[in-house]
Amino acid sequence: MTIFGYARVSTRGQDLSEQKYQLAEAGVDSKDLYAEKYTGKRIERPAFEQLLSQVKSGDFIVVTKLDRFARNTREALEVIEPLLENQVTIRILNLGTIENTPMGRMIVRTLLSVAEMERDMIIERTQEGKEFAKRMNPEYKEGRPTARITPQKRHAYDLLMEGKSYKEVSQLTGFSKSTLQRIKRKIDSSK
Repeated sequence: MTIFGYARVSTRGQDLSEQKYQLAEAGVDSKDLYAEKYTGKRIERPAFEQLLSQVKSGDFIVVTKLDRFARNTREALEVIEPLLENQVTIRILNLGTIENTPMGRMIVRTLLSVAEMERDMIIERTQEGKEFAKRMNPEYKEGRPTARITPQKRHAYDLLMEGKSYKEVSQLTGFSKSTLQRIKRKIDSSK
């Protein structure tokens, strides 16, 4: 019997430290911990796929929250039900242990449905907020505000133009590679 752990955050800006800490406290050995920064909207998550290929009957999978498996009920059930049928026990730290029993399967379906409803309500409230903002402010624009080219960004651009690699400039300036690429595109397009 192996106790596997799975930690996931949806964006690169989020941190996995708290989930990893909680999983270690729950008895997951670091060699059996799979973690990734990958959206739950997609079922193809590399570390999760690797975990699923390792798990055997009698093993445990520990996650901090049920929504780490997937973003909606259908996808989560596609993952969870075969695990339960294969006698893999799922331990969700903020809920408890789910095993292959009629009650366990009912709990999974109910909780996933509630989680999906909560996400849908958040999306609905966000859309309502955007509509309100548009009505109240004709200048309202969705999305990221237009970035200004600051002296720091100009310096990063100049370093790139001197032939330094994105990695070198990233280390020197603290900007990520994707930010550096946006800076370069913006300055190049303004010429």
